[in-house]
Amino acid sequence: MSKLTQKHIEVLNQSKAIISEVKKVIVGKDETIINVLISILSKGHILLEDNPGVGKTTLALSFSKALSLDYKRIQFTPDVLPSDITGFSIYNKDTGRFEYSEGAAMCNLFLADEINRTSSKTQSALLEVMEEGKVTVDGTTREIPKPFTVIATQNPIGSIGTQMLPESQLDRFLMKLSMGYPSEESEVDMLRSRQGSNPLDDVVPVVTKQQLLDAQNVVEGVFVSDAVLQYITRLAEATRNNDSIKLGLSPRGSLALCRASKATALLKGRSYVTPDDVLYVFKSVAGHRIVLSPSAKINGLTQNDILTQIETSVAVPRVTG
Repeated sequence: MSKLTQKHIEVLNQSKAIISEVKKVIVGKDETIINVLISILSKGHILLEDNPGVGKTTLALSFSKALSLDYKRIQFTPDVLPSDITGFSIYNKDTGRFEYSEGAAMCNLFLADEINRTSSKTQSALLEVMEEGKVTVDGTTREIPKPFTVIATQNPIGSIGTQMLPESQLDRFLMKLSMGYPSEESEVDMLRSRQGSNPLDDVVPVVTKQQLLDAQNVVEGVFVSDAVLQYITRLAEATRNNDSIKLGLSPRGSLALCRASKATALLKGRSYVTPDDVLYVFKSVAGHRIVLSPSAKINGLTQNDILTQIETSVAVPRVTG
């Protein structure tokens, strides 16, 4: 196995600094912070499903500041149009020409608040931007600024007026995460830190956009042995051949699992992926990509239950450093 290079060490140190900055604001949710950073380093997008008021927007704002990213947000409602995301052409009477007006997607970090409360057409417009990294308006294609990450949120409580994302669109998100309520100690710390000040004001940029792009390229170069690639494939196949699962992990899901495992390895101080790295992100990457069978639902099984069974049933290869 290759040793850590100077570039690996730089990315590792930058990642520690980013996590430290975000933890100034988000208290007691270290695993969520790490998973969001893994997704960003993997050039992936994040779906946060959680109750209102647990800090989803604050989390996105904290990352945008620490990473020096241009940030935009849309509160999705039924009247939000695809053009609000992609932009539109407007006639300029002074020049006699149609000119492009940028949509909200023209940024580095886009927060799509309550994505399930807008129309399927608007959802599709955003998901196309996520996949292609481009917008096309009136036949003209424009590149989205790089780096580009979408953090979408949805509220699991209150389904009236919502349009749930279909499985084929959920597949575009690298991870689906949940923050949950803080512990008593963490909530007390949060309340204490906000007496007379906002800790978000204390977050400082620790990397530039170019440094983040460089870090993403370094992550891509993390080594994955054939044994680990076979392990990822066997985990995916196990979801496809399980009686409790109606729809298993797609090849896009396998690729996402591999990418996330590379970022995990680097954050753990290695230049190569181990099975433990795969297992660390397996449920976050695979959970929203599988659809349970009716019998599994009747028996009260959850995605987490099934994926835990799969983790224990698939043989773990031995990989040495």
